[in-house]
Amino acid sequence: MKRLFMYRKNLILIMAVLFAGTIQAQDTLRINFRQAVDLALAANVDYRTQSNTLEVLKLEKQSALLSHLPNANFNSSFGRQSGQQTQQIEGEIVVTSVTNEVVNAGLNMNMPIFNSGRRILDTQSAKLAYEAGEKGLERASQQVMFDVSRRYLQVLLDKELVRIAIENLENQKETLRQIDGFVDAGLRTLSDKYNQQSEVARLESVLVDAELQYENDLWDLSEYLQLEAGVMPLLEPVDPRTAAVNIEGMNMQDLYELALSNRADGRQQKLLVTSYQKDMQAIKAMYYPRIGAFYNYNTFFTSLDDRNLRDQLLKVYPQNTIGLSLSIPIFNNFQNRLDVSRSRVAYKNQILQKESVDRKIYQDVKLAHLNYMAAVKKEGNTGIQVLAAEEAQNAISERFRLGISNFVDLATANQQLVSAQADQAQAVYTLYFQEVLMQHALGTLNVLD
Repeated sequence: MKRLFMYRKNLILIMAVLFAGTIQAQDTLRINFRQAVDLALAANVDYRTQSNTLEVLKLEKQSALLSHLPNANFNSSFGRQSGQQTQQIEGEIVVTSVTNEVVNAGLNMNMPIFNSGRRILDTQSAKLAYEAGEKGLERASQQVMFDVSRRYLQVLLDKELVRIAIENLENQKETLRQIDGFVDAGLRTLSDKYNQQSEVARLESVLVDAELQYENDLWDLSEYLQLEAGVMPLLEPVDPRTAAVNIEGMNMQDLYELALSNRADGRQQKLLVTSYQKDMQAIKAMYYPRIGAFYNYNTFFTSLDDRNLRDQLLKVYPQNTIGLSLSIPIFNNFQNRLDVSRSRVAYKNQILQKESVDRKIYQDVKLAHLNYMAAVKKEGNTGIQVLAAEEAQNAISERFRLGISNFVDLATANQQLVSAQADQAQAVYTLYFQEVLMQHALGTLNVLD
């Protein structure tokens, strides 16, 4: 039995040394929670994609605003004609075989005057789409912060469980030393010593499992933050007992209304519904006549004319045309009808998407509220559980020292105390996470705070 115990002890010692060597061989980056969120925002694909999309929406908004101004285009061309050329000389048409070099230049300007409000509707739609993009980016940042919170708090919880496991192991090693003294004094039997040796070996395995879980979750956080290979974050602690939300006195309907007014994804869908409606109305305007104004300036130069380039372009051949254009749609192969149908379907689908998001918001708030209330009760219960387990362990330890209680009672009391401490740590961090989850569900999670 003693040889088996020594073998297991040496094996665990070797694993611990290798584990410590792995930790030391890695580079560490000390970060706090705010820095972790910033790193995640810089690396998250969905957030960066929506940020890039927002830039396009911004340009579309600017383009829609500038559409109220005239558009202008300058055109120019150069050509060389060889062969028979027709010229008018002294009232007669003369055909000669020459080479003619021609330069054409022109300026065209167009401006819609009336198009059944399409420009206004397009501008409103683009503005709403940009605002919706901002809300989408805001919700994406909240999601990143929520994901970081979950991983960050899990690592801190793992670290706390490792501390509890180390402290419990040291206490049981001290108990083993006391039992050795009792055995030497004839106050305890060898079976108590062997049982305690077995308990110490079990707790060493528990410590290895706790350290392994801590290492795995630390790697998960490092991967989410997209840190360089071999770099592990060294997290600054947070106070998990600080209250983050205050929902006292609020019922489910109040929480749901608060979420509807704050959730960026819900407000995004509402803006998109209005934007798609404006798009549909703008496309319907193609059914009606359109009036536009135009101005054209054209001139040219020909090598058949002896006058210089400047005089021909600016004095001899310039033409100015200004006028109004009227376009009345009669038949265009049902293209307008097809465009309107597509926009109507997109608008209806967006309404369905908004209703789906509203239902999801209600479900998120409902589940977050239930879990939060359960976490509050559990945190209070584990506090009582730890106090009771400490009192029981102290009493049984004293009875064991006096020889009144047996080893089974002592081991049971120790296990209950460690279990209560672990449950309390789990409950404290769970409550803190549920507070973050509640803010995420309500849409009040402030990324800039």
